[in-house]
Amino acid sequence: MDRRVGRAVEAWLEWVSRWEPAAYRGRSRICRRCTGSPVLIASGIPAGTPHQVKHALVSRVQRIVDKVVDDYTEEHLPMLHAELRGADMWRVGGYDPAAGLDPEYDGLDPDPEPTEAGQPFLFTLAGLAAEVQPEEPLPRPPLSAEEKQQLRREIELADLRAADVGNEVCFALMGHRPRIEAAIERFVEPQVRAMLDELSRNLEPPA
Repeated sequence: MDRRVGRAVEAWLEWVSRWEPAAYRGRSRICRRCTGSPVLIASGIPAGTPHQVKHALVSRVQRIVDKVVDDYTEEHLPMLHAELRGADMWRVGGYDPAAGLDPEYDGLDPDPEPTEAGQPFLFTLAGLAAEVQPEEPLPRPPLSAEEKQQLRREIELADLRAADVGNEVCFALMGHRPRIEAAIERFVEPQVRAMLDELSRNLEPPA
């Protein structure tokens, strides 16, 4: 786990050294991935850091957790694994605008927000994806009471595994705090201060 987290931090450090605020648009919607994430607390990233910088690290770390839980589910939770595979199968073949995105975009809405209220776009990526989804296959036979109970138990085990891995990841991430904080101070804060200075110069004084 330490090696996995270390590789994720190294990739984030390389990315953040090239980060520019003008390259990413702001969003008013709350990010469900970052809001309240223990990864941000463990990493020591200041609360005022731009969201894209925080999201890039959270997404890389979340991919570690997801991979471990997926492997555990495939090996030890056959019913849950079969249910997840069945849910994935009918989506294969459709257009997925989020497929193959870099971690810094992972989990974000691919569509921008309308610039004016009541003025929707002619089309959106999410709308295109919905139009080309393959037809859902015929429903499978309903689960028996015993199968439902087993599925609930396997979901509980998967959740417990995810919580354990999340704790391991956060403890490993705490060891990289000095490097993360130094990168924020070196590459991010100067750009944020420059933007604020430019904004203050362009503001007209009150009458």
